[in-house]
Amino acid sequence: MKTLFHVSLFLLASAVVGATGAIPHLQRQGTATQLIVDGQPFIIHGGELGNSSGEPAYLHSFWPKLKALHLNAVVAPVYWDQIEPAEGTFNFATVDGLLADARANNMRLVLLWFGSWKNSMSCYTPAWVKADTARFPRARSSSGRGLEILSPFDAVNEQTDARAFATLMEHLKAVDGDQHTVVMVQVENEIGMIPEARDHSPEAEKAFAASVPSELMSYLAAHSDTLQPALRQRWFNAGHKSAGTWTEVFGPGPATEEIFMAWYFARYTDAVAKAGKAAYPLPMYVNAALIRPGHQPGQYPSAGPLPQVFDVWRAGAPTIDLFAPDIYFQDFIGWARRYTEGGNGLFIPEAMRSPEAAANALYAIGGLNSMGFSAFGIESIGEPAAGLLAKSYDLLTQLTPLIVQHQGRGTMFGLMSEGPEQRQPQQIEVNGYVVHVAFETSTGPSLADGVPAGAGAAPRFPSGGILIATGPNQFVLAGVGITAVFSARSAAQAGILSTEEGHYSDGQWIHERWLNGDETNQGRFIRIPPGHFGIQRVTLYTYR
Repeated sequence: MKTLFHVSLFLLASAVVGATGAIPHLQRQGTATQLIVDGQPFIIHGGELGNSSGEPAYLHSFWPKLKALHLNAVVAPVYWDQIEPAEGTFNFATVDGLLADARANNMRLVLLWFGSWKNSMSCYTPAWVKADTARFPRARSSSGRGLEILSPFDAVNEQTDARAFATLMEHLKAVDGDQHTVVMVQVENEIGMIPEARDHSPEAEKAFAASVPSELMSYLAAHSDTLQPALRQRWFNAGHKSAGTWTEVFGPGPATEEIFMAWYFARYTDAVAKAGKAAYPLPMYVNAALIRPGHQPGQYPSAGPLPQVFDVWRAGAPTIDLFAPDIYFQDFIGWARRYTEGGNGLFIPEAMRSPEAAANALYAIGGLNSMGFSAFGIESIGEPAAGLLAKSYDLLTQLTPLIVQHQGRGTMFGLMSEGPEQRQPQQIEVNGYVVHVAFETSTGPSLADGVPAGAGAAPRFPSGGILIATGPNQFVLAGVGITAVFSARSAAQAGILSTEEGHYSDGQWIHERWLNGDETNQGRFIRIPPGHFGIQRVTLYTYR
């Protein structure tokens, strides 16, 4: 096997991410999963590159923009067809270029393995794989038509992908094992079966007619009481059998076909991840394209790590550290919450780069203990979304020491409206207080401007933030377009003893001004106005 390392590119990096210590890994703190890099929790304020933007020559001119966005990590693809253009011959020029540029810009990398599958299809497999369908068989439709999808039922497909991925990880260990520029790796990309719910190739037909593997049945039995409701219901509705064919155990229909495919996608992915971790055990995750309302298996990329088959993936791919959602739907909170179920560590590698991303990032990290947030196509983000996201990431950078201290402790809360149907303020109970949070997305001119409040069209902004209880009567409120009213759970009343606006620098609070007058409506509430990303420290007291 011939490997071209192109290590000379690294000599071009004048400013690098310095790193020592243990390999990046995950650890639990309370209910949170933290990404540990060089001994410290690391929260990704990221941007994922467009699918074809991961080549250094193309990306070169975008690095100043990425820095201006206050990114600390770039989520970047690695293309199988580029690193192994001929079987057994590897060229890591693109990978090495990404590493050099990330180090020069003091950023980390999350690498995406575009291997067997990318958005369900096998479009990034090398030409020598694509052209040899006898050796590398495809999935087939029910009519027998070949699909642009490698079959997960073929051992040669699996072994060839695993070998390539292991070689990539070996290379990363050789050139980055001490510096830890790469902190996490995604295995495959948006795995799924489409436009039908399952593969109908000869090997798939044989597997579907066979018994459900004993490993999956043993997992179901051992976790019977905690299985995801949809999976548990199908199993129990079909008679709660301990053995049988896929249809006998889960009943007929597309949902069973999705369970079937999830198992074999998971087993294949686990083999690839296991080979990679044997070479260099970075944290590894699998991402999922989500389901549009009303769509059935086969109408979306079915059988990826979606909530209804989480348990199948846990049983089939124990090497994978977490499942990650790619959220492009309006129900950001609902989907993000589902990916915390069962103790899954939350990381959002892809999300809309709209203005709402600025608030979504705050909520995911502050409210759901996410180890990171990343907007998609980050090099293409425009205004006003770019400016808003930059301010949000700047806020998160300032708050990081506080955030990592409070993750998983029950003392930190995300603030964001659940949607247009939410009429009442969000309500949070902590340390004997009830906090009522309302959200503003626009504001009219002030009376001091000589124009009646509300006159004229006002720009709209995202609204959301983070609340951290830092002591019995002390809180940090950060975000944009939020108003917090505090009340006591006891018979006493809550009052605002003091409010100060400021910022954090290297974990130290820098006071800017006191806000005990008009800005708090003479002590009635705490407000961060729309369009303004701010941090306020609040001390309360009670009186009768």
